[in-house]
Amino acid sequence: MKIVTLVKQVADTYSERKLSDSDHTLDREGAEAVIDEINERAVEQALLLKEANDGSEVVVVSMGPDRATDAIRKALSMGADSAVHLSDEAIHGSCAVQTAKALTKLIGTVDGWDMVIAGNSASDGQIGAVPAMIAELLGVPSLTHANELSVEGTTVKAKRETDEGVTHLTAELPVVVSIGEKSNEPRYPSFKGIMAAKKKPVETLDLAGAGIDASEVGLANALTTVVSAAPKPPKQAGEKVTDEGDGGAKIAEFLVGQKLI
Repeated sequence: MKIVTLVKQVADTYSERKLSDSDHTLDREGAEAVIDEINERAVEQALLLKEANDGSEVVVVSMGPDRATDAIRKALSMGADSAVHLSDEAIHGSCAVQTAKALTKLIGTVDGWDMVIAGNSASDGQIGAVPAMIAELLGVPSLTHANELSVEGTTVKAKRETDEGVTHLTAELPVVVSIGEKSNEPRYPSFKGIMAAKKKPVETLDLAGAGIDASEVGLANALTTVVSAAPKPPKQAGEKVTDEGDGGAKIAEFLVGQKLI
């Protein structure tokens, strides 16, 4: 099998994420950039399938600025074999639909792919629709929120576990799979893997190289934009109840006032 794994570089969740004052897009320079944790889980799932199916190959696909190479190298150091990186200033501010279309074009540059694995939702946007949109554009089945994944011949089996319960899904290759937060913990790259990643091929494409017209991407052509933003209000001090024999009644009165009971 040839497994394409989608990887995104995001602002570290431990850093303060801000929107730029000029166009209200994410200020990527103002925070430390890391590979999204859900994408590490996607890479891990792809590597498990590779190990279970001799002769398989894992190709990382990513779009983002030049420094997104760091996230790509992290995936390569975990064990992925090669990568394709769309890096072009014109993609800045692209919406989810534009991103799905661009990633679909990138996937199309990978000859003979059988499966696409992605995280179910990026931590910076939390839209959670891009994998399904890519499946629609590719014209293949979409298995969403998978926590376990296996392949028998050309049949893909996925176990989805959500708050609503457990669902078992099957589809025939080719297929797009989105991985949930309860899937396997990602492995730590070994020193050998880190050194090997430096020699693995990374094909960097601009829009023209990927067959994407500039009118298909970018903030000016986006279907959705942020028109204003305000910081989250500071936390206010809670109400302190002094128990003078009527503490329970005061708490109940407070909860009633908040319409919690």
